[in-house]
Amino acid sequence: MDVPSIIQIGDILVSSEVLTAYFCCDYAVCRGACCIIGDSGAPVSEEETGLLERHYPQYEGWMSSAGREKIAETGFFEVDTDGDLVTPLLHGSEECAYTCFEEAGCFCAIERAHCAGRCSFVKPISCRLYPIRATVLRNGMTALNLHHWDICRCAFEKGKKEKVPVYQFLREPLIAAYGADFYSELESLSKIICADSRS
Repeated sequence: MDVPSIIQIGDILVSSEVLTAYFCCDYAVCRGACCIIGDSGAPVSEEETGLLERHYPQYEGWMSSAGREKIAETGFFEVDTDGDLVTPLLHGSEECAYTCFEEAGCFCAIERAHCAGRCSFVKPISCRLYPIRATVLRNGMTALNLHHWDICRCAFEKGKKEKVPVYQFLREPLIAAYGADFYSELESLSKIICADSRS
């Protein structure tokens, strides 16, 4: 059966790659490079800018001193050259202000606080959903596309080796963002049209 390039579930348009491609973060190789490499910070919604501020006392202890200084100077978000709300980057660097460093590599300070049971906010949904990029279209629909970044090549390779589809790897953030019914529909569609097409 031919797999359509775009699948519609309600008001969400899903690239078929979300179902057919494989992905599994390989932290042992990348060491959290996505937190310190990039032209802009991670996209955040208006609601998340409030969450970043509200939960700051819960996660600031995991942040670097440079990160805390950046937040004190510019606030909890910035507006990038495209006019989008994003997490702040350190001056003269591609490093996210919310990054923290440990012996193994770099992590998200917010997520570390969450994993320690100190913060109910996990981290921006754009970070949780990666390598899926969500775009709100002019007609109000949301498009979910797969982003291919060279630093994540190892994750695509590991996912393929371990047979972990993108949508399964991102089960929790997909449900958090779009609901359990949406995820169930993804599962059903995958079983129907993608059984012989993953590569």
